[in-house]
Amino acid sequence: MKHYIGAGNPMHAQFEPKAAYAAQHFAWSFADGVGTITLNRPERKNPLTFDSYAELRDLFRALQYATDVKAIVITGAGGNFCSGGDVHEIIGPLTQMRMPALLEFTRMTGDLIKTMRQCPQPIVGAIDGICAGAGAMIALACDLRYGTPATRTAFLFTRVGLAGADMGACALLPRMIGQGRASELLFTGRAMTATEGHAWGFFNALHESDALLAAATAVARDLADGPTFAHGMTKTMLSQEWSMTIEQAIEAEAQAQAICMQTEDFKRAYEAFAAKRKPVFGGD
Repeated sequence: MKHYIGAGNPMHAQFEPKAAYAAQHFAWSFADGVGTITLNRPERKNPLTFDSYAELRDLFRALQYATDVKAIVITGAGGNFCSGGDVHEIIGPLTQMRMPALLEFTRMTGDLIKTMRQCPQPIVGAIDGICAGAGAMIALACDLRYGTPATRTAFLFTRVGLAGADMGACALLPRMIGQGRASELLFTGRAMTATEGHAWGFFNALHESDALLAAATAVARDLADGPTFAHGMTKTMLSQEWSMTIEQAIEAEAQAQAICMQTEDFKRAYEAFAAKRKPVFGGD
């Protein structure tokens, strides 16, 4: 669980800031507690490569130990989010691989989704234009998603002769939009329109393209200003409670909330309420 580790804490050296992270296969920026990932191959609608998959996986894993990054925005350059795996740089080579190498690849792509779900920071997706294949899965793995009227989201694995069961799609998508709707999208590979995505709960809101990133960033900054330890607890419980009974979930939340009640942020919120002022949270 991410929380504030002060300079005097003997564990401080184990937590490395990521504000100055130098990305190699996408763009990274940081401001006001928010790290922004931009998939930036706009001439190809921002497809993924073996290298960008691996670097995204490694960055999200490292963010579990980054106390300076309190929320994340992920978006795409040039009016599109992500067209999925690059046809020439990934799909072609995959047709020449044998089973051991193929399994290493599919596990790597699945690990990207795992690390997105395991990192405690809320992830906000700013999703415009094409959002397909692995790009749709990255969007699905975000905690909040904002689209535009032009967004088209397609889990198009079946269109290339593969199962709709990819990177956790058969587990995550039905929980988001329902079993019947997910089944249709995963069997047919057709694009979900922005209107459908908003009505079905995939998108939290739609914005015009020129306002999308600012709107998503504003949400992320609001989250970054909040009780970040508690946000991490919320994300953890949202994931863990999928496999719990109601009774188990209620007990787990009792324990989680008792832990949060021991934080300084809980005290800060009470003191601010009593003084009729806005709380300033510290994440501890």
